[in-house]
Amino acid sequence: MSMTSAPAALPPAETAAALAADPDEWLPRVRLSPQGRWYERLHRDEDHEIWLISWLPGQSTGLHDHGGSRGAFAVALGSLEERDLGDTREVTPGQVRAFGADYIHEVRNVSTAPAVSVHVYSPPLTTMNRYELSADGELIPLAHETAEQW
Repeated sequence: MSMTSAPAALPPAETAAALAADPDEWLPRVRLSPQGRWYERLHRDEDHEIWLISWLPGQSTGLHDHGGSRGAFAVALGSLEERDLGDTREVTPGQVRAFGADYIHEVRNVSTAPAVSVHVYSPPLTTMNRYELSADGELIPLAHETAEQW
């Protein structure tokens, strides 16, 4: 499956898994940046979009939602940790995490090696909201971002 021509008929989780399992599609594109996660949008149409993200140790998204888009991410290389409002889990190569339109989570690289992941959103992202948790577990909105800011 080509990242630039991924069929819209596949659900986000299947698209993310198929692309993550095909290193010839993503490995030549990957860049690593000590300034922050590196990312590249690989495909966008009216139904979905696909992002490739690389993570150095310690890099994180912070708590965020996807502005009403549902989606999935698959780890292609290394491992990542995902934390939602109720659980924390390790996500390793071949594993996929799918989520609904109102899902809030944080993804981070807590390992000592770089990681690469493929993210698919449907419909394409238009906004994202960032949050933090207070000491008593209350969700506090921090920022509202639009696609023009990425």
